[in-house]
Amino acid sequence: MIRIDNLFKQFGDLEVLKGVTLNIPEGQATGIVGPNGAGKTTLIKTLLGLVKAGSGAIHVDGVKLNGNWQYRENLGYMPQVARYPENMKVYELLDFIKGLRKQDPVYEEELIEQFNLGPELDKQLRTLSGGNRQKVGATLAMMFDPKLLFFDEPTAGLDPQASHKFKQRVQQEKDNGKTVIITSHIMSELEQLVDHVIFVLDGKIRYYGSMESILTENKEERLEGAIAKMMDQKIPS
Repeated sequence: MIRIDNLFKQFGDLEVLKGVTLNIPEGQATGIVGPNGAGKTTLIKTLLGLVKAGSGAIHVDGVKLNGNWQYRENLGYMPQVARYPENMKVYELLDFIKGLRKQDPVYEEELIEQFNLGPELDKQLRTLSGGNRQKVGATLAMMFDPKLLFFDEPTAGLDPQASHKFKQRVQQEKDNGKTVIITSHIMSELEQLVDHVIFVLDGKIRYYGSMESILTENKEERLEGAIAKMMDQKIPS
């Protein structure tokens, strides 16, 4: 599904990605973890086409990304902090995105009901709570039934009920064969949702394997303990 070959990215004198090479197969859920500044967000934005790599190559579904945009038709993205036109109403934003993508939504009504967004549709976005803004972001990401889903800190600001419903929906997407990529600082959340873990540190991939393997290799029962142990290890530059 996604192949990354020797990806480098630099902002001025700061080298953020340092030769990242990955193969993420179709139909699995993968969690990307690492400390702040490790390169996680830059990696995601490069995959989304929001940041241009300095060198290296990315292939999605066998197609090399080279300024083309068509692959985004099969992609859904939920950012950690979404920026919307503040005076626009929720239903107006949904209609705007439908027109922009020139696609008919598959799950719009279902997601609105699942996330209890009905009472919010006629409200301006500036009046929404952080949790309801997250629900809008989740709806926009999934309503077109894309094959590839990116979620960046998706449950930040969600109350327990909404968080539970979101996780149920992600599990449903996994069961339907979608490729799901999640970044989160909540390790227990990733334990529930992902099959494989990518650990990014200092712009490099320090680990990529199954959830079971990372726990076994580090002799830990929880992902938080395994990641903490790996961060404590002396890693060659």
